[in-house]
Amino acid sequence: MNKNRKTTVVIGVLILLAYSILGTNNPEAKIQGMLLEIISGLSVIAIAVLMYPYLTPYGNRLTKWYLFLKGLEGILMIVAGVLFFIHTPLLLALRDHIYLIHGYIFAIPALIFYYLLYLSKLIPPWLSIWGIIAAILLVIVNILELMTIISPLEILYLPIVLNEVVLAIWLIVKGFNSQSLRASC
Repeated sequence: MNKNRKTTVVIGVLILLAYSILGTNNPEAKIQGMLLEIISGLSVIAIAVLMYPYLTPYGNRLTKWYLFLKGLEGILMIVAGVLFFIHTPLLLALRDHIYLIHGYIFAIPALIFYYLLYLSKLIPPWLSIWGIIAAILLVIVNILELMTIISPLEILYLPIVLNEVVLAIWLIVKGFNSQSLRASC
């Protein structure tokens, strides 16, 4: 297995890891909740770092914004994990606000990510387009929630979550399009 193939498998596993272990609201499991949120945050950062060299040829400035925003997202998740561990009512309220902000921050780098993947052709266009549409839906939902036009509707997060799970499985099973990799090198 070559380096690029190993990297795609690691990225796919990290995506699944970031989603599958994301936090807990069980107040009895403070250590577990903290560790899961920290691991999830570190996974988010690692995905961005691993994707950076693959995306840079298709938009250096956008890729830097993607890396910065995913780093910020991961740091917020880590901070939320620590706040969950400390677990006072005030800090839990702060943690809830952090996750609200996290939702807004998540949407923008997701849009950048899928746009760059579309340009790069590293994955099939249908998967990139699905990600772009899901990220746009997420931005719209976040704006409507922020303006209190709608209340938080977790069901509207489903398209991006499903997309990222499919992307993770695609990366683990198929990897990047080898012709696009050769063209970017």
